[in-house]
Amino acid sequence: MFMRWVVVLLLLLPVAGRAEEIAYEADLAKDEEDTVLLEPGADELLEPVVEDDEDEEEEAPPASSGSGSRWANRLSLEATTWALLPRRGAGTDEGFLQVVPRLELVKPGILHLDVGAPVRLRMWGGEAGASLLRKEDWDELSDWGQVVQTLTLGGDAPNFVWVGALESYTLLSGHLVRRYNNRGNPDYHPAGALVTAMLRPFYVEAFASDVLGARLMGAEVVLDVQHVLFGRQPYPMKYSVAVSAVHDWGKAGGTAEPLTLAHVDGTAILVSRRTKEKGFELQANAGWGGRPGTGGAWGAVAGLGAEYASSTADVRARLEGRLQRGGFRQGAFGPDYELARFQVAGPDAVPQADAPFPDGYSVHGELILSWDAQSLRVLGQRHFRLTMGAEVFTWGRMDVDGRLETQLFHRNLSVGVGGVAVGVGQPGVRYLASGDVRWRFLGGKLYAVGQGGTLLFPTAEGTLRPGAFASVGLGVDNAR
Repeated sequence: MFMRWVVVLLLLLPVAGRAEEIAYEADLAKDEEDTVLLEPGADELLEPVVEDDEDEEEEAPPASSGSGSRWANRLSLEATTWALLPRRGAGTDEGFLQVVPRLELVKPGILHLDVGAPVRLRMWGGEAGASLLRKEDWDELSDWGQVVQTLTLGGDAPNFVWVGALESYTLLSGHLVRRYNNRGNPDYHPAGALVTAMLRPFYVEAFASDVLGARLMGAEVVLDVQHVLFGRQPYPMKYSVAVSAVHDWGKAGGTAEPLTLAHVDGTAILVSRRTKEKGFELQANAGWGGRPGTGGAWGAVAGLGAEYASSTADVRARLEGRLQRGGFRQGAFGPDYELARFQVAGPDAVPQADAPFPDGYSVHGELILSWDAQSLRVLGQRHFRLTMGAEVFTWGRMDVDGRLETQLFHRNLSVGVGGVAVGVGQPGVRYLASGDVRWRFLGGKLYAVGQGGTLLFPTAEGTLRPGAFASVGLGVDNAR
């Protein structure tokens, strides 16, 4: 009960911080080099808002005709065949016509709204009497969250609100929530939310994995120690202490056992080199965490992180040594969590909240690399992007996940591949892989799209049923 109140209080802090931060607005804008190089919670959410008029026109979709304001819009319609295929003899073939209408409205610095969702109409297969519309896509309130692809209120960080799918989401220090995907369960389609705020000397980030259901919620509060001791400095957050707490109520997307974790972290910036063209930071961090209410469940971590950013390249790397005791592990809310909450990978076919985790040590590494020959300032514009994380345990287990994306031939061809491997080296290893390709032709207005990969579906018995999917079709929009 105590920890639940702690989580609630942490979630309320951003609201107070946003109101008082207005007084700092003018000072924060005086120099771009005062920007805090915090690791963003989601890879693309804290991109700087472009202030140059020419770049704004490139970033935003084409404005509707007759519009004299800065409002812009994009309309798209995609139609594909979407087939579900059984694996290991589990289930039957099912085929659907998938139609995805979308509408995007943008007013830079104020609002970005992107709505639309896949509607899957049965073409073949399924059990006797199966409905025309695939019911698993809309059978609970949380599934209606998929209608909101993106909703951003406010301008740039540190004060803004974001709603949409959480893909590879990391909560600041990343020692509780790291590379988390809230739609890892293919029959659960929630919209998550992220709120950030700064009330010097505090920086706060809070999130919810499901805005329509009682699921994963948490927050991290960062204290600028140098500000407290010596007053406001030209480069904030050089030395900081952070407290984070995350709780899973387990009452949406299928019922699972509740789980609460907490962590304390300290970070010091060892090297900082910044110019108008590029910047570099080297950080050291250490922390301790545990599972409140569970005696002996704790862990410790220490490591280094580096970041390099320029107009065309963004590189982030981290290497850490970790200690686990009593079933606690860092990054427990990770890329596999939406499946592990029902059944963990490995020899113990139990939910993660009840699963034993061996005492031991591990080494965790992460690399995020984005590159574009023109500019990274335009969201979604990446000639090359690689994101990868891996953790190797001393008792013979390894977890790996990653995704590679590239844009070729004047951005007319986009290719992406990704995968997750959990429990490698142990019985019951779990593999998932997927890929997608998009090719624009006829001036870019029309495009062909293909997707495919493997899936795991949670069942009413708490097990995971293996499957695969494949999709191919056409789409049209006014993006070019």
